Parts: sequence; C-alpha cells; structure tokens
Amino acid sequence: MAGGDRTGTVGRFIAFEGGEACGKSTQARLLAGRLGAVLTREPGGTPAGAQLRALLLDPASGEIDPRAEALLVAADRAQHVAELVRPSLESGRHVVTDRFIGSSLAYQGYGRGLDLDWLRELSRFATDGLDADLVILLDVDPTVASGRTTEAPDRLEQAGDSFHRAVEQGYLDLAAADPDRWVRLDGTGAIEQVAAGVDAVVAERLGLVAP
Repeated sequence: MAGGDRTGTVGRFIAFEGGEACGKSTQARLLAGRLGAVLTREPGGTPAGAQLRALLLDPASGEIDPRAEALLVAADRAQHVAELVRPSLESGRHVVTDRFIGSSLAYQGYGRGLDLDWLRELSRFATDGLDADLVILLDVDPTVASGRTTEAPDRLEQAGDSFHRAVEQGYLDLAAADPDRWVRLDGTGAIEQVAAGVDAVVAERLGLVAP
C-alpha cells in the first residue's frame, strides 16, 4: 500500500530514484527546498545510517555477500523510517528522499540477482508497510552519467558496466510495472529544465505546487 498506514496525516512522501550520477540528489534537494519538505537520503539518513552507509559504500569493505548487502540496506531503511520519515510525515511535514525501496529492487534485485519478492518483503518488514506516495525516476544512460562523475568511485560505482546496465533495466521495469506511483523523467537536460519537469509531476500527481 503506497504510504502505508498514515490515517489522518497530511505529509506526502516523495522518493527520487535512478542510477549513479543521474542528478537525483540535486533534484531531491531542490524540490525539498521549494516545498519546505524534510530532505533525507538512503543509505545514511540517520546517525546509525551514516555508519551503515560508510560500510556499504567504502571500497575498503571489499566484497560483501549480496544477501548481507540487502540486509544492511534494510537495517538502514528500518532506522530511517522509524527515526525520521514516519515521525515527519505524522507531524504533517512532506518528506523527500534520495533513494528508497526502488533502490533495493534495482541494485540488489536486478543488479545482484536476488529474488525481487524476497526484497519487497524485506523492505515491507523494515518500513512496517510504509512506501512512497510518488517515485520519480530520473533516467540517464549510464555512459552519459559516467561523464558527470568527478569523485573517486565508491564500492557500488565500481561494480562494473554489466551491473549498472542491469540496474538501469531494473528501474525501467519497475517504473513500467507501477505507472500509478512511478514517473519516469529524462534526467539529461539542464538542472532547471529537469526541475520544471519534477514540479509538473508533483503538481499533477500530488497536488503540491512549489512557490
């Protein structure tokens, strides 16, 4: 159920998804600012999550078994929802997150080859049924995205072209399978152009208009 059990609340929950260097962090930050929303991210949206993020993304962590990776992501998500996301929504604040459940399905499912139903159930347990009201997928070809990266690659960014192609296809499949909640936007334009597209989607789907 999109949004989970949020009877009587007014906060809306928006997730940005996409592959590496697709621009979702920038667009999440800009949208949150325009809406006066809580801005957060996965992994790393809480103090405990920051430690899990370091473990997950630091190349020094070496090879992590895909199941262990999925469980670490789920642990971060459980704390994220319990400590930050759900309390914010229940107080009436909108929340914008850079990554949520879609990332687990794309990266650990399509990328690592884990069972999608198992990953969905794991995330459902971690969030106690909470899901985003709207998922905005910024679609950028991995070859284009790679040209945007200026920092040293993290552990997932180092996973290789075939992995990231699988992740990209996973995102496209997820968006196509749930068109009522997912919206796919071209992320290759200028920042202002993409932001205008984001605003149009948020206004159409959720009735939220940025000032």
